[in-house]
Amino acid sequence: MATDTTTLSAAEKKAIKERAAELKASQKKEKLEQAVLAKIAEMPEDEQKLARQIHDIVTEEAPHLTARTWYGMPAYADANGKIVVFFQGASKFDARYSTLGFDEAAHLDEGSMWPTSWALTTLTKADAERVRELVRRAVA
Repeated sequence: MATDTTTLSAAEKKAIKERAAELKASQKKEKLEQAVLAKIAEMPEDEQKLARQIHDIVTEEAPHLTARTWYGMPAYADANGKIVVFFQGASKFDARYSTLGFDEAAHLDEGSMWPTSWALTTLTKADAERVRELVRRAVA
């Protein structure tokens, strides 16, 4: 009995569908990140520097998060689409400092009270290490 080599098995069809979904998600993730980088490029120079540093830290420490815009600002979401961490430039609300914030999906709980945002004017080496630590904790 000859086998038909032009017909795909159920497992092969499933693998093709899964790969197509992966590619689609990857392309979507790339487009979302491009939108974030475009928003960063629109910021005043000092905010751009901070936002790029935060972007680099988050993408290095939590590459599984998806960069996307959230209220016109850079944000990073988990697999469920929930925002974990975000950056808000000072000029967005005419504030004197930018904000690094963590939303409900972040795992930063410490007892019954903990900080969810930090004011940023610059990012020293020590500050950058603290941000790295917070991002690692937030996604743990």
